[in-house]
Amino acid sequence: MEVQAPMKQMGYDRAIVVFSPEGRMYQVEYARKAVEKATTAVGVVFANGVVIAAGRTIQKLLVPESIEKISTIDSHIGAAACGILADARVLVDYARVRCQINKITYDEPIEVSALVKDICDRKQRFTQIGGIRPYGVSLLVAGHDGGPHLYETDPSGTVREWKAHAIGRGGKEAKKVLVDEFKDNMSKDKAIDLAIKALQTGEKKVTLKSVELGLIENGKFRVMPRNELKEILKKYV
Repeated sequence: MEVQAPMKQMGYDRAIVVFSPEGRMYQVEYARKAVEKATTAVGVVFANGVVIAAGRTIQKLLVPESIEKISTIDSHIGAAACGILADARVLVDYARVRCQINKITYDEPIEVSALVKDICDRKQRFTQIGGIRPYGVSLLVAGHDGGPHLYETDPSGTVREWKAHAIGRGGKEAKKVLVDEFKDNMSKDKAIDLAIKALQTGEKKVTLKSVELGLIENGKFRVMPRNELKEILKKYV
């Protein structure tokens, strides 16, 4: 009896360590779907700095501060998460430990590229071991180690560096804005304007409660406080 086509796919669908005949890993592709359905995150590199902005879904009775889309990893590194936030929290904690190990071992801050590769090595290991699932999250990692950097980490463990990038459900629309309006060596203010404009294009609406913003400036990362963000958002809300 011939097995129907959907039944054939099920065998490759159930285990992360099994390739389909087309060379696809369905569990990794499903993990990417978790990213594609999440609220948008945007990153923009400017002259000697990086801005990252992230949208979040807020319910009426929810405390907004309990949802952390942008996290500080080290004094010179931050990240915006897109996907399953529980997975993001675990990876951020892992990254923080790696930063401290590097500091204790070498008495200097970790290079951004080295940390991102370490995170992606961990993600990649979770695509080739039976009985586990891939991390269902992508991170936009912003950092400064002699120059500004913006990296994307994919659920498969792939790493890419960008001048400007957007991920999440509104990523496609946001990237169109970035492609059209990004310029090298932008000022901080113009980069913030571009990031929020791209985020607004992807999410349609941004409010003080529904957006977070992080900033690499003078080699240091900080999450923008609510009162400062309120002033910036006045022209958008």
